[in-house]
Amino acid sequence: MAGRLVGVDLARTLALLGMFAAHLVEQEGPGPGGVSWVFQTVAGRSSALFAVLAGVSLVLASPRTEVLADPRLHRRRVLVRAALVGGLGLLLGLPSSGIAVILTYYGLLFCCALPVLSWRAAPLAWLALTWGLLTPVLSLILRPALPEPTLAVPSLATLLTGPLQLLGELLVTGYYPVLTWATYLFAGMAVGRVLHDRGPVPGVTRPLVLASGATAVLALGVSRLVTRSEEVRTSLLATVGLGPGDWAVLDHQRRTGFYGTHPEGSPWWLGVWAPHSGSVVDLVHTTAAATFVLGCCLILVRVFSVLPWALLAGAGRATLSLYSAHVVLLATPLGDAGPWAPDTSTGLLAHSLLALVVGAMLVAVGRRGPLEAVVSAAVRSVGTTAATPATS
Repeated sequence: MAGRLVGVDLARTLALLGMFAAHLVEQEGPGPGGVSWVFQTVAGRSSALFAVLAGVSLVLASPRTEVLADPRLHRRRVLVRAALVGGLGLLLGLPSSGIAVILTYYGLLFCCALPVLSWRAAPLAWLALTWGLLTPVLSLILRPALPEPTLAVPSLATLLTGPLQLLGELLVTGYYPVLTWATYLFAGMAVGRVLHDRGPVPGVTRPLVLASGATAVLALGVSRLVTRSEEVRTSLLATVGLGPGDWAVLDHQRRTGFYGTHPEGSPWWLGVWAPHSGSVVDLVHTTAAATFVLGCCLILVRVFSVLPWALLAGAGRATLSLYSAHVVLLATPLGDAGPWAPDTSTGLLAHSLLALVVGAMLVAVGRRGPLEAVVSAAVRSVGTTAATPATS
């Protein structure tokens, strides 16, 4: 689009590389709790950054004036985008890649934006805050009444064999439950509205970095304070069948992350940071961390404007294509052994370099990613098809 914010592309590139790292690096390492520093840095945060940026892009791609001019057309276009992204996720879930493919959840997540597409920044920010505080509690209440998650990756097979089970997992119990993950979308839409109205000026980016950075640190501080209590530790351990002397075991487990939701049985989990846990602290921390990274990227692009950021961040313009290629590659024999495989010294480097090089090449020749081009063409055709008179 005209006037494209390269800082957003840079943040999206970092999110993509972070997701690669979460899939490819070894979890065990010399970091706290016996978990590697790299994995602890990217786990949960990179996918949250991706979701926040989805909200940002949703607003920037269709300015509020266009939304207000024809709201029904815009909603139809968002629905087409949601269907294509979600359908692609169902296809990518078929081969065994070892990745919890996120795209089907994203497709459903886009639908959450439909009622608030025309909202201004302040109401969107309040919505994100309220959603992030209340939906983890709602999830804790709902999950005991729902079937246990299968931990299967959403695919055409799971859609055909258990559509109701799949819907419950997409909404509440799955890897990236839309119930809580809508927090990221609404927060991103709020930031996107500010960027659209005011641009990435220092009056926007500096407060964004300072406020989000402080909030991210504060959330981790709350989690640290909560988990220092022996009473709380005993309560948390009981939810997973461990005894009072097994805190090191649970600490290791929570640092590697959960599968979209934290254990049931204790409300104290709402105040504990763990990747992909869906707790209040998790949502607050990861949302703040995502907006902090975005703000830093916007500042970097502005301050060091002489650097070829468009080329360096080119992968951020083709994340759908590059993420899909990453999943497909890991589902082939190349994902089992060799330089492209997980838990090797070269896997992350190989996937990252390929994404950066392909992204830079696409920018150099003025092309979009192939999947981005298909989705964009389908979305644009919604309005033109409706406006074309029939011929006899």
